[in-house]
Amino acid sequence: MRGTLVVTGGGRGIGAATARLAAELGYAICVNYRVASGTAASVVASIRERGGTAIAVPADVSVEADVLRLFEAADGIGRPLAGLVNNAGVLETQGRVEDVDAARLQRIFATNVIGAFLCAREAVRRLATDRGGPGGAIVNVSSAAARLGSPGEYVDYAASKGAIDTMTLGLAREVAAQGIRVNAVRPGLIETEMHASGGEPRRVERLRTSVPMQRGGLPEEVARAILWLLSDDASYTTGAILDVSGGR
Repeated sequence: MRGTLVVTGGGRGIGAATARLAAELGYAICVNYRVASGTAASVVASIRERGGTAIAVPADVSVEADVLRLFEAADGIGRPLAGLVNNAGVLETQGRVEDVDAARLQRIFATNVIGAFLCAREAVRRLATDRGGPGGAIVNVSSAAARLGSPGEYVDYAASKGAIDTMTLGLAREVAAQGIRVNAVRPGLIETEMHASGGEPRRVERLRTSVPMQRGGLPEEVARAILWLLSDDASYTTGAILDVSGGR
């Protein structure tokens, strides 16, 4: 029996796929969501139907009080924290930098960067061996946009994911001696609902020929990379950023 895994943004897409796969491997899952209550409940139900342990916890990771409540709920499962998947992220309608306002930037960075930091902080406080924790792993979900820049579409989102890459490198070195590994995955063009929230539901179809593998990826393909980084098979891997992008 494994410990508890907190998956932020776990109600859909990559987060949901990660939660389901992790449950199959024996983790107790704390599925965090902000607005997708129905899909989060569905993820939890599917895990429980297979004999797993899971709860759904509403929390806006950009709000510190919500993050504290999220991790307190995870503590209540009754198994020690084993890891965190920092997956929650938002983007806004495609646009150019010349049209961006401060409110949009604040919304994106509040969730994608500040939220990731707050959740990582709470995980470290529970996992660190010098605090009496068992050690464990954090996987941050970045994006290939951090390398590509997303010109004409999501430069602000790409910049927020660039911050996640840097956070991964710094935090990995900061907590390695405390028994915590910190890595990231950088998904590329993945078949999720996020493209619709950016205003182009068929974006994967439009861009798939720009991917060397000539297709979009599936959430489950990213989830498998995340679970490898969480596992003992990656016991000597920290500060790594793994591209899951079909070669793009």
